[in-house]
Amino acid sequence: MPCTKDLNIDTSTPVMVTGATGYVAGVLISRLLDYGLTIHATVRDPTKKDRLQYLEDCAAKSKGSIKFFSGNLLERGSFDEAAKNCSIIFHTASPFVLTVDNVDKDLLEPAVGGTENVLTTANNTPTVTRVVLTSSAAAIYNHASDLNDIPNGVWTEEIWNRGSTKTDSPYSLSKTMAEQKAWVMAGSQTQWKLVVINPTFVMGPGLKYHPTSESFQLIKKLGSGEVGSMAPALPFGIVDVRDVADGHIAAAFLPEAAGRHIFNGTNGSLVSMSQAIAEKFSPPKHKVPTKEAPVPNILLWAIAPLVGMSRNFVKENLGYTMNFDNSKATNELGIDFYPLSKTMQEMYQQLLDEKIIEVKD
Repeated sequence: MPCTKDLNIDTSTPVMVTGATGYVAGVLISRLLDYGLTIHATVRDPTKKDRLQYLEDCAAKSKGSIKFFSGNLLERGSFDEAAKNCSIIFHTASPFVLTVDNVDKDLLEPAVGGTENVLTTANNTPTVTRVVLTSSAAAIYNHASDLNDIPNGVWTEEIWNRGSTKTDSPYSLSKTMAEQKAWVMAGSQTQWKLVVINPTFVMGPGLKYHPTSESFQLIKKLGSGEVGSMAPALPFGIVDVRDVADGHIAAAFLPEAAGRHIFNGTNGSLVSMSQAIAEKFSPPKHKVPTKEAPVPNILLWAIAPLVGMSRNFVKENLGYTMNFDNSKATNELGIDFYPLSKTMQEMYQQLLDEKIIEVKD
C-alpha cells in the first residue's frame, strides 16, 4: 500500500525507467505518472506502438507524461539518449525466466552486462544523482533449506546468496551477480547513490496481463485446474507488485534511503497462495487447489523434470518454510504491505476479467 512517509517528489526533471513493458515497471510507471513525473521509458523497439499503447493510455489519464526510447541491455551506450537530463534511473530490466537454453546468453549476459551498461550510462550522465535497482530476494538466498544455516533462522539484507551456480538456480545466480556488479560500480564513484529493492515472489494485479510473466503463468496454472485440487508444499515469500512499485519510489525520493531492502509481504507457500484465492473464488466453480498435496518428497523428486522443476530444487525446498525480515522496508521506506488475500484475489480477478481464466457457470 502507498508509502506512509512524506515524499518530496521533484517533478521538474525527468526520470528513466528501463524495461518499461515489464510487469513491475508498468505498475511503477503508473505510480510515477500519478505523481506528475516525466518518464523516459526504455524499450527494445519504440516503433512498435501497439505494444506501448497501454502505457500511453495510462499517461493520458495522469498528471505526468511519458516518452519512449530504444534501450538494449547488451548494446553499450544505448541508454544514453534516454538518460539525458534525468535525475533518477530505475533499472528494472532483467530477464525473469526459470528455464533457459543457454544460461550465459539468456540470463547472465543481459542481467550482469545490462546492469553494467545502464550504470555506465549513469556515470556518463551528470544530472543523475540516484539509481534504484530492482534486484531480488534471490540475491539473498538460494534454496529454502539454506535457512537452517542462517543465524536466528531469518533472512536479512546482510545475507548474500552464495550457493547458486549455472546448473543450480541460474536465475538466482544472475540476480546475485547483477546486484554485486551494481555495488562495485556504485562504490567506484561519488556522483550518484545506489538503493536496491530485493522483492520475493512478486504477485498482484499488473497494469495489464503479461503472458510471459512467471507470476501470471503460475496463477493461470492454479486457476485453470492444471495443478489439480492439491498443491505441493513449496514455500515462497510473496509480495504485492504495488508495494514493490511504491518501494522503488520511496527509495528514489527519500534522502535517507540506503542499501538493500527485502520486500516480502508474506512468508507463505503455493498452498497458502491458492487458499487466499479460494477464500473469495471457491471450488468447485473455481479450480484453485485448496489442500496440501500429501506427496512424499521422493515421488515429487522422481516426477520433478516432468513438471518443470529440477530434482535438486524439490529436495532443497519441499517441506521447508520461508522467514524474511521486512522491517527495513517498513521502517525506513514506510511500506505497509498488502495482505496476501488482497494481492492474490485481485490478481486472480484480473485474469478473470481478461478471460485468461474462464469459469463455467
